Amino acid sequence: MAPIPGSGLAKGLAVTLRTMTKKSVTAQYPDAQPDLPPRTRGVIGLFEENCTVCMLCARECPDWCIYIDSHKETVPAATPGGRERSRNVLDRFAIDFSLCMYCGICIEVCPFDALFWSPEFEYAETDIHDLTHERDKLREWMWTVPAPPALDPAAEEPKEVATARKAAEKLAAAQAEQQEGES
Repeated sequence: MAPIPGSGLAKGLAVTLRTMTKKSVTAQYPDAQPDLPPRTRGVIGLFEENCTVCMLCARECPDWCIYIDSHKETVPAATPGGRERSRNVLDRFAIDFSLCMYCGICIEVCPFDALFWSPEFEYAETDIHDLTHERDKLREWMWTVPAPPALDPAAEEPKEVATARKAAEKLAAAQAEQQEGES
């Protein structure tokens, strides 16, 4: 049986009319923030306290977009008669996000959990040279990293989190005490 002339046009117009009567589902981005999944890959955050300047992240990066500078510092002996130790001190940690392909290899190879995925995605710049973010900016993004889900609901708090919380409480108490002394 031969198709009726103009039936394709009629079907197309019917689809267009149906679509025009439905409400739009487009989110207007700057006005309405998107609901992202909890472990979204946005940008890489640096937990500087865990970085030992082992350079594994920079060596394994396929794009060579991680820049690390450090120097050695001598640590005095912990016990009398012990020997002095030397340790690396981080001077510069930068990631060039104009080169980064967001593969996550740097995060996977870090043996000390110094790099994490942050859900932040609003870091666009007008100049491509400004996409190289230094450790201060990477540290800011670290605080937006969501906590991983607990493996066991009855598990105790990790010692790193407990130490950081106690330090923050001690600092807040000292500031409150200082303010009372000034009053």
